[in-house]
Amino acid sequence: MPYFVYRIENAEMAMLKQLQLIKTFDSFKEAKTFAREQRVAQKPDDKAIIKVMFADNELHAEELLMEKRDKPIVMEHEK
Repeated sequence: MPYFVYRIENAEMAMLKQLQLIKTFDSFKEAKTFAREQRVAQKPDDKAIIKVMFADNELHAEELLMEKRDKPIVMEHEK
């Protein structure tokens, strides 16, 4: 299964995230390195998130990225 690198922008008032596929890789190491380079190259005022997603195909990757997830519960000893 391939690794997809996405640029994710959250609009202030929008319910949906805007996803832009940047590049696809066959190995995690290459995808991770590319994602890190993209994050370093971002301008300070750029609020987009660069994320690596492992999925069967592009559609599945986008479905996973669009899922609404609850914030993790932080235990007292983890603070």
